[in-house]
Amino acid sequence: MTMFSAQQRSTPRWHAHGHAVQMAIGALLASVAIAVVAYLLWPTWGVVPASGPDRLPVSVGDTLFNVPTSAVRMKIQRHSGPQERVDLSFDFPSLQPPAAPKHVSAEQVDELPQPIDRIFVSIAAHHDATAPEARLRTIYPRYLAPEAIPVQDGLTMRSFRAGTPYDAEDLFLAEQPLLAARCTRDGRTPGMCLAERRIDGADLTFRFPRSWLSSWRDVAAAIERLTAQLHSAKG
Repeated sequence: MTMFSAQQRSTPRWHAHGHAVQMAIGALLASVAIAVVAYLLWPTWGVVPASGPDRLPVSVGDTLFNVPTSAVRMKIQRHSGPQERVDLSFDFPSLQPPAAPKHVSAEQVDELPQPIDRIFVSIAAHHDATAPEARLRTIYPRYLAPEAIPVQDGLTMRSFRAGTPYDAEDLFLAEQPLLAARCTRDGRTPGMCLAERRIDGADLTFRFPRSWLSSWRDVAAAIERLTAQLHSAKG
């Protein structure tokens, strides 16, 4: 009788011990599971930064273009699909998208002005405005001085007359390779040129320093190359 009572008193202690062991094992397994999940998910928490596509398919004036994402100058334009206008820039002469700008103070900007080494490209829907070729044939001649001045190796210049809408500008023309650029003259700021191309429903406007015309064949080749790359279906 005494032995039976002792067994009854000892039984709860064995049950309590077994329950504690089960809880410890469960906690260990849960910790292992959490560690495994954390290890598997860790790379997505920021070890490899997310990045967008290298090129964006955009439609401007119902015309498809493939633009390098890092060449888009305005963050709001960095998306695919229809757009009214896209503004781009490329290093010259490499024609690669520019690297991220370095931070400089206002004093450094004043003391160390940076030379312009980029060609800027704007793609905009033309909405049936006068085509660049038509302006060359029918509008510009009304305001140009009659004499054409040879510049170098096939490039000629005609000045716009004073008092016209293009006062203080010159028109540079070449046929091989093809180039038509309207340029402001050097003054308090360096002169800038623009050249235009029309592709279906969009106009491409290229802007570059007038000083680059000393190598005008390279500029003309860059314009043709960028036009072909941007309008390429494959990018």
